[in-house]
Amino acid sequence: MNISNETKIGALTTIAIAVLIFGYSFLKGNDLFSGSNKFYAVYKSVDGLSVSKPVLVNGFPIGHVSGMQLDQDGRTTVEFKIKSEYKIPVNTLAKLVSTDLLGGKAIIFELGDSKELAENRDTLRADIQGSLAESLQPIQTKAENLITKLDSSLASINKILNPNFQKNVDRSFTSIANALQTLEGTTKKIDNLVAAQTGHINGILSNAEDVSSNLKNTSAGLTGITSNLQRFSGDLANSNIRQTLDNANKAVADLQATMANINSNKGSMGLLLNDDKLYKNLQAASDNLNLLFLDLKANPKRYVHFSVFGGGKKDK
Repeated sequence: MNISNETKIGALTTIAIAVLIFGYSFLKGNDLFSGSNKFYAVYKSVDGLSVSKPVLVNGFPIGHVSGMQLDQDGRTTVEFKIKSEYKIPVNTLAKLVSTDLLGGKAIIFELGDSKELAENRDTLRADIQGSLAESLQPIQTKAENLITKLDSSLASINKILNPNFQKNVDRSFTSIANALQTLEGTTKKIDNLVAAQTGHINGILSNAEDVSSNLKNTSAGLTGITSNLQRFSGDLANSNIRQTLDNANKAVADLQATMANINSNKGSMGLLLNDDKLYKNLQAASDNLNLLFLDLKANPKRYVHFSVFGGGKKDK
């Protein structure tokens, strides 16, 4: 039986189209020869996720992303095709995770513990895990800080390697060496001085021991003095000092009362000290007596009459 060329071309074309469709479906992750169940999950963001991305359970692929649709509220509904031999509990969590540093995403099913199984076209719980870049952000920050510190350290090292700085360091070490030599010489001189003055030092130590023994003896004498002071204090405390103080206070009070009477206008002493009339009378009497003495001196005959012979004229 002869087959025409047109028939051959048509058959080859049909086979090519079938292979193309099968290859396209295979590249999209569709398995045309096995059954599968469809499940859905709704995400706020599906950045990095695309159709045919795998669905994993503990790293094992059980299906793939078969479709995505943007809802009116801005969220995205993702469709999964899961092989029918895998049973999915109703409380399974479909988590969107990062698979590499370039932002590639995949879906990981965290199987729940419910005995009830999800049915075909059920909607599962959804969750989004932070990207690896976001997880590495703290490490990146620490690395940048470390690089900054390393840069500062390298700058400090460059300054140290500066020839001028090296010269200064050499001069510093030379100065330190000279100071150590001077210190060594001073130490030797001190050793020689101590060796030469060993006898004097021994004498000083002996004198210090004598002073210590004298202080010990003096301490014993001070102990006796302290005992005497304690006995004197006891005798003074046991004496009738309270009555003596009371008598002294009473005498002082009497003296104060006497002084108060003298300062007042009561009594002869008070009047004598405080009343100026007596002073004025005494002053007047003194003036009169002074005048009398002057008149007596000027005219003695007026007050005294005598005659050697017992006679004479009497003045009128």
